[in-house]
Amino acid sequence: MEKQRLEAFSDGVIAIIITIMALELKPPHEASFSALLQVAPVFFSYVLSFAYIAIYWNNHHHLLQAATHVTGGVLWANIHLLFWLSLIPFASAWMSENHFAQATVAIYGVSLLAPAIAYFILSRMLLKTHGPESTLTRAIGADVKGKLSVLLYLLAIGLTLVDPRFSLAIYVFVALMWLAPDPRIERVLAGQRRKESRD
Repeated sequence: MEKQRLEAFSDGVIAIIITIMALELKPPHEASFSALLQVAPVFFSYVLSFAYIAIYWNNHHHLLQAATHVTGGVLWANIHLLFWLSLIPFASAWMSENHFAQATVAIYGVSLLAPAIAYFILSRMLLKTHGPESTLTRAIGADVKGKLSVLLYLLAIGLTLVDPRFSLAIYVFVALMWLAPDPRIERVLAGQRRKESRD
């Protein structure tokens, strides 16, 4: 089964998720900096959530670049990922509207943890489909950053019981960790192209 429809559908869903988040941005009714400061929690939540959605879109794109085909199981794993990503705008809006209350920060952490697990499942399904000697397997490797992210989300959710600010700091840290370019897949694909050109 070819992967183009999966990529196109995923791009469309992610674009809608970003649009929903953007619609939550409402300008203040007063023309003052103090009024702008009052909507700072909403803006912070939007920026953080936008960064996470962008990270998933970027990594999803690279993951599928290394894949040659998909199966029915991969399609369902991809839908599973998109479902959890679609809940990020809700969790983000709830958190910002309640000024980062303990429960809302914990639920936001769950909304980040669930797609991280779903992405791991999707990548495992693709690895199973392509086999241990595939370009995809060599590109993904041990996925240390993905496993570390799950552990950090769990830690952050637990830390909401102590102070939600610690949790928010971890969410920002994980986003920054993923914003740093991960050249694994591009490097492996470039090596594959050079090998094919020599052959």
